Amino acid sequence: MRMIRLAAAIAAALALALAAAACSSSATKGSGGSAAGPPQPGGTVTVAWTNATPNFIFPFPPATNTDGYNANLATPVWPPLAVDGDGGQSVLNPRESLFSSLTFSNDDKTATMVLKSWKWSDGAPITSRDFTFVYNLLKADYQNWNSYLPGQFPTDVTSVSTPGTHTVVLTLNQPTSPAFFTDDVLNNVSLIPQHAWDKESMTGAVGNYDQTPAGAKAVYNFLQKEGSQISTFTTNPLWKVVDGPWVLSTFSTDGTLYGYVPNKNYSGSDKPHLSKVLNQSFTTSTALLDALRSGSAIQVAPLPLDNVSQLGALKAEGYSEATRAIPGVAGMEPNFYNTQVGAVFRQLYVRQAMEKLIDRRQIVSKVDNGYADPGNGPVPVLAFPSWVSPLEKSGGPYPYSPSAAISLLKSHGWKVVPNGVSTCQSPGTGASQCGAGIAAGQQLQFQLAYSEGAATTDEENAAIQSSEEQAGIKLNLKPEPFDTLAGTTGVCTAKSHAQNCGWQIVEFGYSPYPLYPADTGNFITGGNSNLGGYSDPRADSLINATLQGASTQTFFQYEDYVARQLPWLWLPLREGLEMYKSNLAHFTPLNPFSGAENPEDWYYTK
Repeated sequence: MRMIRLAAAIAAALALALAAAACSSSATKGSGGSAAGPPQPGGTVTVAWTNATPNFIFPFPPATNTDGYNANLATPVWPPLAVDGDGGQSVLNPRESLFSSLTFSNDDKTATMVLKSWKWSDGAPITSRDFTFVYNLLKADYQNWNSYLPGQFPTDVTSVSTPGTHTVVLTLNQPTSPAFFTDDVLNNVSLIPQHAWDKESMTGAVGNYDQTPAGAKAVYNFLQKEGSQISTFTTNPLWKVVDGPWVLSTFSTDGTLYGYVPNKNYSGSDKPHLSKVLNQSFTTSTALLDALRSGSAIQVAPLPLDNVSQLGALKAEGYSEATRAIPGVAGMEPNFYNTQVGAVFRQLYVRQAMEKLIDRRQIVSKVDNGYADPGNGPVPVLAFPSWVSPLEKSGGPYPYSPSAAISLLKSHGWKVVPNGVSTCQSPGTGASQCGAGIAAGQQLQFQLAYSEGAATTDEENAAIQSSEEQAGIKLNLKPEPFDTLAGTTGVCTAKSHAQNCGWQIVEFGYSPYPLYPADTGNFITGGNSNLGGYSDPRADSLINATLQGASTQTFFQYEDYVARQLPWLWLPLREGLEMYKSNLAHFTPLNPFSGAENPEDWYYTK
């Protein structure tokens, strides 16, 4: 999953406010680095992926669309206002930003943004009207936007003014952390062309429909509908008007192959050297490795960590390697409101027992060959050392201990059957009973669904399955294609039980973070990425505190509480091990916040 890249603020006030958010640990390491020499114009680069098939192009997908690969598709053509990562540095990028300055005032309740004097690909100027267009659409139907965080943009905005052609002033109803607003809000907001997209149908005229709530909702619904029409991604005139360095030129009917050509009217300084970039998806890591071994079909690809032994052979085929820490959080998500097992997951002691049975150190060593973050809580140690609490650095609140897990279950009324299936023998809500909603005879047996195709994922989940059996917790593994998994995993809560809530535990891989690794919807009540319906008023309060201020102590309080409460079962997060053709220059240092994908910077040398 590619992290949406963020744009840089240049103003000194913002730079000071964000200094604590920048970390240097994400610098990449590799063998030899990128090729040297003058750029050779032209050439095609094919990037390989496993099960990466985007299905939505409009940069504001609906809440029901959880395919993270859609960011891969849309970001090169409509980059967000804020772009994280400058080469291998974990800082805001000043070149690819869409604004030249961003300052905060009024006790951090007012943000003033000055847009760059760039142009759309059709020659029209980018103006503050394009921002108000986005704001009006999202304000009219924010609950139908998959990046909406309850209580935050756009619902925390009390007024928007445009005192100049390129100036936007936002007044908020509460103080905001400048780091959060830049890294977690503006990184999700792309500018879109009001002069070309403010219409309610393909045949309708462009107007100012967004300036009324009904009109804005009609425009938003129209654009979202068009954004799902895969067959017209490369022909729809809407998607030809872009402001990024690339224009989509290729898209197969199933999304397994898509590609770009340069936007010849791109205003930024990072103008592409390549003539084309293709993205090729493979159904399995084995198929991807076979393509790498061919030595010619693929120029860039991740190397599955169970194939580290192939590094020598691949280098002989003309590849170099580089690694990067991945900014994100990995875990298994329990469905707290599944009709069969939700009551079991709502018991913290059950989640504690399950976490104590996950041997994270062994997974890092044996499955990931040492290329992984230990996964001790909601913030990865390798990518964000300055935001990782002492508790997480010390190994987290739940080190591997099968004996402690068994004792927990027994002390709460379970008949533990190692290598079998444990059952509740003491129902009730007392301190030594199974807990509310759990009947006598309830089994500790769950279905774990996950995205198929990667051998390391199969190995990891098989290892967890075997380890959980030590306490009689039976996991039935269900690997599925990513699109199938995403399409059948609904957001499930106490109040609203979605159609697709039959799932019990799901593992999608990881959820990416920007520079400021606060929660952006995974754990807060009502968050669009909070699939299992976890809800805790104390967690909500601590999360909101990190969004309104950026002190280390405030962040650690949130981090430690969530680490202990286990809204997810924490898992190691693999590092990225990237292979690239040795004559491909400026591929390294890798940008951890773009998934190592910055093709506008790449070029071939002789």
